[in-house]
Amino acid sequence: MDRIFLSSPHMGGTEEKYIKEAFDTNWIAPLGNNVNEFENVVKKFTGIKAACALSSGTGGIHIALDLLGAGEDDIVFCSSLTFIASANPIAYLGATPVFIDSDLESWNMSPAALEKAFEAYDKKGKLPKAVIIVNLYGQSAKLDELLPICEKYGVPIIEDAAESLGSKYHGKMSGTFGDFGIFSFNGNKIITTSGGGMIVSDNEEMIAKALKKATQSRDQAVHYEHSEVGYNYRLSNISAGIGRGQMEVLRKRVEQKRAIFDRYCDALGDVDGIEFMPELEDSLHNRWLSTLTVNSERLDVTPNEIIEYLAEFNIEARPVWKPMHMQPLFAENDYFSDNQDNSRFLFESGLCLPSDTKMSIEDQNYVIGKILDLLKQ
Repeated sequence: MDRIFLSSPHMGGTEEKYIKEAFDTNWIAPLGNNVNEFENVVKKFTGIKAACALSSGTGGIHIALDLLGAGEDDIVFCSSLTFIASANPIAYLGATPVFIDSDLESWNMSPAALEKAFEAYDKKGKLPKAVIIVNLYGQSAKLDELLPICEKYGVPIIEDAAESLGSKYHGKMSGTFGDFGIFSFNGNKIITTSGGGMIVSDNEEMIAKALKKATQSRDQAVHYEHSEVGYNYRLSNISAGIGRGQMEVLRKRVEQKRAIFDRYCDALGDVDGIEFMPELEDSLHNRWLSTLTVNSERLDVTPNEIIEYLAEFNIEARPVWKPMHMQPLFAENDYFSDNQDNSRFLFESGLCLPSDTKMSIEDQNYVIGKILDLLKQ
């Protein structure tokens, strides 16, 4: 049978219209009506004041850190349980990441571990330039607890909402809590521009600076004048056309992702040894990926064995992100946990199930059936 994907691009039907508009008007470069309108529709959807469309979410984190002054001899606190794109931009600027563990209620940054890290570095007289808080798999972190800690120490927040567009926390849209919010439109995200991202903020002046940074920091002059380092991070008008079409189906995609998660829960939620990723109270988890933990002692099977078994039937499943403090690249970096390594536990026991919105109910039932077959062996 055809491959069942973890999460692949799903077009809504109007994307080609906006791409054609770019060709018809000959606006192919990283500027044009699609870029402007894509930014506008994201601002309207999230309620944020300013946005700058970029070639990647990674570029957004890089620019945010640059604007906050991160550089050589600086540190930046960052969630450990995340994709490496959250941490790499810290190294781009010569700063050092310090990793913070997760809690088991959100799978995101632990407030207790963050407080511990601040206390330790405050004693050293070296506060971080920023805290990068990740909203993992579409779940918002405990922002009502994390933000006051950062405010107490006067440290700005970069909200890595790469995976959580469409999610809500306490009635407010994901990506709008930090000094900067970052979205990703990579091919596997809930909506896509093929490759792309966006940096958003209620600080319009800072987003104007982000736009300048994203366009090689060109000063206003007839000739090419540059007084600071810049980057080539602007999103193309063609890709932004895809984004405009995708935003028209975002609410539907969130509904579909949540329905996929609910079907998994209905079928597997009573299995002793399976625990699904929780949803925080007064929040809306977009369920970008349906994730769970596997108790290998109770079930006599590991997450990797489930992944390998499903692969035999052309079904894609994946482990949970390997934490940054376990990566060879960052093995020597500081890591703070609240007396237990939750990030390691979630990686070693975690599993991401196929969450593709093009997957039919019959496809999903096939996946569920194969998992149950394995558990009965």
